[in-house]
Amino acid sequence: MRLPVLLCAVVSLCAAPGPVAGADRSCADLRQFYTGKGFTSERVPQTEISGEHLKMCPQGPTCCTSTMEEDLAGLSNKETEGLIREAGRSLQAVFNSLHRNFDTYFTELHSRSERSLQEVLSPLGPLYSQNTRLYGDLYTDLRQYYRGSALNLDENLSEFWSRLLERTFKASAPTDDYLECVAKQQETLRPFGDVPRDMKAKVIRAFVTARSFVQGLLVSVDVVRKVSQVSLSPECEKASMKLIYCPHCRGLASAKPCSNYCANVMKGCLANQADLDPEWQNLIDTMIQVASSFSTEPSLDVVLSSIPVRIYEAVHYLQENMDTFTAKVYQTCGTPGELGTGSPTLHEQKRKSSSLTASEYKPSPTAGLRLEMQVSDLSSKLREMRRYWVQLPLALCGKLAPGSSSQDKCWNGITKARYLPEVMGDGLANQINNPEVELDITKPDMTIRQQIMQLKIMSNRLKNALDGNDVDFQDASDDISGSGSGMCVGGQCPRSRPGLYAYSPDNNRVRGATSLQPSGNHLATLLVVALVASILMQL
Repeated sequence: MRLPVLLCAVVSLCAAPGPVAGADRSCADLRQFYTGKGFTSERVPQTEISGEHLKMCPQGPTCCTSTMEEDLAGLSNKETEGLIREAGRSLQAVFNSLHRNFDTYFTELHSRSERSLQEVLSPLGPLYSQNTRLYGDLYTDLRQYYRGSALNLDENLSEFWSRLLERTFKASAPTDDYLECVAKQQETLRPFGDVPRDMKAKVIRAFVTARSFVQGLLVSVDVVRKVSQVSLSPECEKASMKLIYCPHCRGLASAKPCSNYCANVMKGCLANQADLDPEWQNLIDTMIQVASSFSTEPSLDVVLSSIPVRIYEAVHYLQENMDTFTAKVYQTCGTPGELGTGSPTLHEQKRKSSSLTASEYKPSPTAGLRLEMQVSDLSSKLREMRRYWVQLPLALCGKLAPGSSSQDKCWNGITKARYLPEVMGDGLANQINNPEVELDITKPDMTIRQQIMQLKIMSNRLKNALDGNDVDFQDASDDISGSGSGMCVGGQCPRSRPGLYAYSPDNNRVRGATSLQPSGNHLATLLVVALVASILMQL
């Protein structure tokens, strides 16, 4: 009987966990850590327990129960999403700052130009004093267009010159029909010389690029906000738990995650976000091109500051050529009955006025320097954000796994040792062999795909703006107009005045905005549908 008893004793000794297995290791350190995260200490065992119940962490002796593992997994997911949103808010703040600074600069340019109207145009006498609303309406239209109103700059500028000509002849015209006939001679007789056509091209280009640029900044803010709110997948929650808190469950709290290990986890978690990168870079690069165009001659400040003097030059040209123009009008529209005082007033002012040129009203060197600083600041800050979406995983690792300098004694997801797998590339397609995060690369996140489309659409708008062209303006997001940007609600700004004697714009006009006529809207709709269909095919 002694032999069986001895054998049983040997077997019992071999089966019992010894000090090497750490069966009696205290869980005091983990209890302090766990309660410090806001959880109750009653869930923490006194000493290590068997780890067969663990689902996310490597199985083995542990101080984590199943409930604790779930608690810490939820915490790791919350903290990771919090870091993503914090990074997104920081990026949004940069874009908002750029928008605020440029908007302030541009509106100040516009206001200074409007304030100089009286100084420049007062020599025109009654043609200025009796038509201040006409000049004010021009600046109101320009301001509303910049703010997002669905105005056609080409038509509005043409209407301005038509109304100015109509006001010039109003006193001598017997009927409204005669006035309308005079206004229609603008295109063929060019009473204001080349000023309307030249000014139209430059003003449209300046305002189209400025409006598209600020809209690009706002769309960028909106894309970052929406993408940063995308929830992490359950697979990512498991991987982040294993990365961040499993070392604590394994009694290796001092081991920092290996940098390559963290990179694979974050690249897997943010695979869909990284797919924004090509179109994001395209948008940033295009915005930099638009910003650079602001200082290209004629620069943005020159165009805006010279509007009053270009108007003066146009009226001065009419003064100089009034007899010739009047004769041609009489040939086309007939001779009015009894001439009033309209034309004589213009002739009287001719003696008082002097010949002015736009060069006399160029901005001061200080204004030019300020524009250069604006362009430089915009370009440098935009360049810093070009690689945001592919740099985000490594930026998060810098916060989630700080101080992981030793690659031989770091947490590799199993123990404290070197991490051997290679680092994956960026984007969803490159995660097919990611050892840390299981992903179905055939099922991209649709919210992010929608934002990729918005980036493409905005890039196309900006490229059109570089050529002085504007597409049918509609917000790329459902709430940009209400974001405090100052844009008009729904893309519409109220207009309190009716149009007068609008005539057909120049055949060779710069196409500043789509027509507001029904046929123009129909064409714009077809173009947008075609663009969206093309983008969907590329996706």
